[in-house]
Order: sequence, then C-alpha cells, then structure tokens
Amino acid sequence: MTDTDPDIIIRIAAKGDGITANGRHAALTAPGDRLLADGTTIAGPHRVAPPCVHFPSCGGCELQHVDEASLADFVTGRVVGALAGQGVVAQTVLPPHISPPMTRRRASLRAARAGKTIAIGFAEAGSHTLIDLQMCAVLDPRLFALLAPLRGLLRLILPDKRAAHVRMSLIDQGVDLLLEGVKVEGLSADEGLGDFARVHGLARLTIDEGNRPQTRWEPEAATVTFGGVPVAFPPFSFLQATPDGEAALVAMVRDAMPESGAVADLFCGLGTFALALGAGRPVYAAEGARDVVLALKLAGQRAQRRMVADHRDLFRRPLTPEELNRFAAVVIDPPRAGAREQVMQLAQSSVPVIAYVSCNPASFARDAAHLLAGGYRLDQVRPVGQFRWSTHVEMVGIFRR
Repeated sequence: MTDTDPDIIIRIAAKGDGITANGRHAALTAPGDRLLADGTTIAGPHRVAPPCVHFPSCGGCELQHVDEASLADFVTGRVVGALAGQGVVAQTVLPPHISPPMTRRRASLRAARAGKTIAIGFAEAGSHTLIDLQMCAVLDPRLFALLAPLRGLLRLILPDKRAAHVRMSLIDQGVDLLLEGVKVEGLSADEGLGDFARVHGLARLTIDEGNRPQTRWEPEAATVTFGGVPVAFPPFSFLQATPDGEAALVAMVRDAMPESGAVADLFCGLGTFALALGAGRPVYAAEGARDVVLALKLAGQRAQRRMVADHRDLFRRPLTPEELNRFAAVVIDPPRAGAREQVMQLAQSSVPVIAYVSCNPASFARDAAHLLAGGYRLDQVRPVGQFRWSTHVEMVGIFRR
C-alpha cells in the first residue's frame, strides 16, 4: 500500500468522511485505511479504538476513530482548505491547538420522557433519535455527573412524551443549569428544584417553562472571569467551549497586539478579549446583545478599566474607517456567518493589526479575501479544535498592513 494507491484513504473531508486518491468517499474511515470495491475497509495505521461506547451513533463526535496525528491534520486541513477555496494564502500556519478529552465546559443537551424513562444526551447523527448518555468523552466530568441525578429531577417537571433542553455551563461558582420546556406544578416539584440545586451545589438553577427564564436558585451572583475581572453571566451565555481553547485564542491575540495604543474588540460578548487585553490600555468593546454588553460595562467599571462598552449592531451599523483608524489594533470575533459588513469597512481602514477570531473557516476565508483585496496580508493563522473529535473547527488569523 502506498499513498498513491487509489484505494487508500488519503484524508478526512470537511464532514468527517474519508476520501481516497481517486475521489471515493467512505464514512468512518481513517487515513491509511484501504477501501475495497464492496465498500468495506481494511484498517490502516491511523485507525484507533473509539474511547466512547456511544460512538458513532451519538452526534456529538464524528472522529473518535482517528489517531491524534490525523485529527491534527484534519483541523489544519479544514482551515487551509477553506483559505485555498478563496485564493487566500497565510504566510505562516501554526500547529493546531486541540483540546484534551473531558474538558468541554458548556453543553446543550436534549432530554425526553417516555413513561418513567428519562433520556438525556445528544441526538443521533443525522436524526432526531436521542442517545441517552451513559458516558461522555468530551464533557467536563462536573457536567456529566449531573446527568444521572437530573433524570430523577426531570421525572417531577417533564411531562410524559415531552422533550426539554438541558443547557449547562461551568462558571466561577460551579455549574450554571438552565432547563427549558419543563413544567413546575405543585409543591413537590417546587421543593424538588430547591433540593436538587442545594444537594448538587449548583451555581444557579434557571427554569424556562415557555414564557421567560426564571432563576430558582442563585446563592451568590453568577459570574465568569476574564483577565482577572468577574463579569455577571446571563444564563447560558456564550463561552469558549474549553478553558484551554480560550487560553490559546487569547494568547494568539495578545501576542499580536502592539505594545501601546487603544484596541477595539468587535462582537466582544462578555469580554473574553476586551478584559484580557485591557489591563493597561484603553479598550473600545462593541456588542449587539444588550444584556451581555451591560454586564461587561458594569464589570469594567467595578474593575476601573479604561473601557467603553457600546451596545451596537455591527451588522447594521459597522464602525466606519474614520472610527477604526483611531485604534492601534482591532479584534473581531463574529458569529458563524462572519462579518462582511464590518470587514468591508476594515478593508478601507488604516488599522495596523487585525486579529480575527472565527468559529467557521469558510466565512473567515470569505472575509479574509476582502481584507487582502484592501491591502492587508494574512501574517499568521492558528487552527483551534475546541470541539474535540468534531468537524467543528475554530481559528485565529492575524492580518497586518
């Protein structure tokens, strides 16, 4: 067998299936596997035993069958391939950062009831069938430990033949739990909520019965800390998926910043970058979600940071080149669709450094093409795999004039 053998899987495609040299696709194959004419495979040197009993049925992971080298190649390939599709070349592609197993600190699961049976987990790949998790190789053990007792709680508040959402985040005080689609009726259900939160030491328990979220338990204000500054945390607000992934993104951005001068953080969220970068310099932070930017504003004031937190819809009202040119650097961390409107303004600016954090290599590449057309060069790119064994890949790109 050689790499030129047309029946050998040579790489993993964007959706997780293997591709042979002659273009055939096969699910659940690893680089080096041989794909036979009847569709069966002979395992190659990069195939490993999946660590989770639910793989491959569970839709939470697609790549547990490949080794570390192949996983790293896939994460890098997703970024480089997206850039190539737009004719964008990075001067340097740094080694990928891939989060370790069992470090995911934020998860959105489904729960369903059939009689006395409660299932909690991720949907089966390609369907709505729910996989009732008996183990999980990606969730932080503190989140997974709640699933068994949650099944008991949901018998009190989840009607038969109904489904709910279980949204969990690890914050400064512990687990922040939001339950959506449940019904709290009667004294026993109400007392059950309080007992559950107390026994399991929740940071906060929030219930949404379909009207609006209501906090049922919060012994102290729920916060998440960035750059040494605690920020009030609205239930299930956005957090980077893993602490180490966040640290890798922040380090890449921080290293790109000039020694002095004001910085703008666009799509700033709760301040992951604004607070990490703003200990000794002025920061302008813009965000379209009102509750989030208010939490950041109050946190910055308490910490006496030189920070302006602006409630601004950057899709409808992006910063203009005249506004942007006041900054020594700009950090931008948009949603999956990218930020074409803001990027077009950046392309016309004279900002020396742009650090673009992205959760979608495809939209990043499209936006990068506009920046290059405006005279920027893509100096460095670092792929980041916070969603281990998943096809979801993130990245940071540093653009310079």
